[in-house]
Amino acid sequence: MVFEAGSRSNKSAGQTGPRAVTPELTEDDLALDRSLRPKHLDDYIGQTRVKDSLSILIQAAKQRGECMDHVLFSGPPGLGKTTLATVVANELGANIRTTSGPAIARTGDLAAILTNLEDGDVLFIDEIHRLNRQVEEVLYPALEDYVLDIVVGKGPAARSIRLDLPKFTLVGATTRTGLLTGPLRDRFGIVFRLDYYTPEELAGIVKRSAGILDVAIDEEGALEIARRSRGTPRLANRMLKRVRDWAQVRGTGDIDEDTAAQALSFFEVDSLGLDALDNKILELLCVGFDGRPVGLSTLASALSEDPDTVEDVYEPYLIQQGLIMRTPKGRQATDRAFEHIGIKRV
Repeated sequence: MVFEAGSRSNKSAGQTGPRAVTPELTEDDLALDRSLRPKHLDDYIGQTRVKDSLSILIQAAKQRGECMDHVLFSGPPGLGKTTLATVVANELGANIRTTSGPAIARTGDLAAILTNLEDGDVLFIDEIHRLNRQVEEVLYPALEDYVLDIVVGKGPAARSIRLDLPKFTLVGATTRTGLLTGPLRDRFGIVFRLDYYTPEELAGIVKRSAGILDVAIDEEGALEIARRSRGTPRLANRMLKRVRDWAQVRGTGDIDEDTAAQALSFFEVDSLGLDALDNKILELLCVGFDGRPVGLSTLASALSEDPDTVEDVYEPYLIQQGLIMRTPKGRQATDRAFEHIGIKRV
């Protein structure tokens, strides 16, 4: 269930396993991801504005002895939404119960979760935009009044029972804010959008993770990994793991700038964080189609990929980096794309 979005993006042309640069959580990340996650705000690197705001809100709630307002974290995969949910619970000194939108298929599932909460608990719902609409309707009174309305029986004999719930804090996470319904979004008192990290912030994360993994790494080595990590901590930790393995087998075990560059080039992640498929898209646009605009379906056919996968998985980062652009006539490579693959534009 956690891997559904990632699994679609991993079925890329010519690849049999997960892409090195997919921001989705893969099976290989699970144990590593848990061990490297910071548990308190002081350990959390980056997202300074969000951290400062959370620190004030958490302290105020604790001083009043009340539950914190419901919190919504949004942003692309891999930026630390789940980690922040755990941090909030730890800072509040509360237990955290974790689930996901697709896992709550029926209203009874939500009722079971809510009635098993204790006073002050944090309930974390990942991919909350994928909640069933009927389930969402039951959640509204729980968020506003801490009550659960249950309908017992059917037809004329049906009656509604109202159950009191313990006070709790809902922390929701979503990668698709636009898919959240207005009524649900309005019930969150605190809303934060996470931004991509700077190379310097990612380098700090890489050095912290290297210390936990007992890997020797210098500042330049950490920066080299950070520059190729697409502004995403999850990718930075994954790259660190692969560089560690390469350095252990092919190098001295220590990681410097040259070791990191050689290792990531070996795993086909270039200086901009592009993998083999990203570069194949650029070569098709620059060489195969001579820089002319190309329709999405044509480009997808050339890659032996699904058009939705090309649009949702591969294009966003290439557009962010200014390598391709969407025009009324189709996708077109920019001057930077030609420069990146070393071809002069005609």
